[in-house]
Amino acid sequence: MRIEKIVENFLSDLKGIRNASTNTILSYHRDLQQFIRFSNNNRIYDIDKITQRHVRAFIVELNSNNNSTGTISRKLTSLRNLFNFSLLLGYIQNNPLKDIKNPKIKRGIPETLPLDSYLNIINLIDEETGESKFQVKTIFELLYGCAIRVSELCQLNINDVNYQSETLKVIGKGSKERLVPLGQKSIEALKEYMVNLSENSVNSPLFLTSKGERIYPRYVQRVVKKYIQLVSDVSKKSPHILRHSAATHMLDRGADLIGVKEILGHENLKTTQIYTHVSVERLKKTYKTSHPKS
Repeated sequence: MRIEKIVENFLSDLKGIRNASTNTILSYHRDLQQFIRFSNNNRIYDIDKITQRHVRAFIVELNSNNNSTGTISRKLTSLRNLFNFSLLLGYIQNNPLKDIKNPKIKRGIPETLPLDSYLNIINLIDEETGESKFQVKTIFELLYGCAIRVSELCQLNINDVNYQSETLKVIGKGSKERLVPLGQKSIEALKEYMVNLSENSVNSPLFLTSKGERIYPRYVQRVVKKYIQLVSDVSKKSPHILRHSAATHMLDRGADLIGVKEILGHENLKTTQIYTHVSVERLKKTYKTSHPKS
């Protein structure tokens, strides 16, 4: 079968059968389209003609284009899943990636925003005029206060907020639903914001653009960057730094690692453990700058 056709079937399976998120499907689509271009350039058009040698040549090309180990690892995972799908349906006899391992990813310690800087942002927003400030403040309070992803924020509907149980219903990766606790600051911001909302059904988006459309990640990124650059010189001024900061600050104050994992919606505890390294590094820095015997 033609590679383009099997990729099309695979993406349809991800959407219809596995109920993968839109972001996951887009990521697979980008990765596999790159492999299709590589194959076409090498005049290989059928899935059963791909060998381990071709896959290794693809890896060489990725390396020559200065892709990070994380990017290469993700692309190989996309390719491996495509070939597993092809194997399951009988289009190939062997997976050419069977003996090829993903490169080891060296995880860096994520940057965080100091609590004082975050509070400065809230103060700056409070000093502004106009109804839009209520939405901006609530966006920050949910990204930091609930430690949610920007994609999760954009998918929120009005009925996802439950004041009685003080929880927020979030749809995470793989369309998995979880409940995240709402702190008092987040609840106050939400109530203040929702008072100014025009009447909508409970299934309406919680946040809208000025054009009345559901907000999208790039919109949130612009808003977050605008305020972070006013208070901090951190290199990554993205919504995700608020999630990193929330997780780190919780662990700094003695939060249980399993509890933080559940709040963040991580599948693997190892993913959450990166934040313990952030806390340890902060302790080391405090020790070195403060202890007389350091």
